[in-house]
Amino acid sequence: MTYALDSNIVSYFLKKDNEIRKKLAAEIKAGNKVTLPVIVYFGVKRWLLEIGATNKHAEFELLCRSVRPEEFDMDVWDSAAKLYVKMRRQGQPIDDADLLIAVFCNVNRYTLATNNIRHLKRIEGLRFINWKV
Repeated sequence: MTYALDSNIVSYFLKKDNEIRKKLAAEIKAGNKVTLPVIVYFGVKRWLLEIGATNKHAEFELLCRSVRPEEFDMDVWDSAAKLYVKMRRQGQPIDDADLLIAVFCNVNRYTLATNNIRHLKRIEGLRFINWKV
């Protein structure tokens, strides 16, 4: 199985949340692939740079050695554009970053590890798990 980490899970990790750290270690030890959608990498990196969190930034870089950021291919961009229009027409717009993360997971058949269930449960076909329960 492959897990993609949402930014809130990375944030918990950087705040030294033992529950999240144990879960991540267990999944890696079990041989499961864990990755970061590149937009999560961007979001976390810009936040750490903005607040000047030098130690957390160094820890994030270490995390990214084992939990590698993964780029979006054209299937993700095309699917995201179509889903964006569909959801807007249904009166259910969703944040661009959340949409891209969800579509990235759908296209690649990854399970999203997140604590953002409320927004993401509206995305048809998205497999997700809340690592904070």
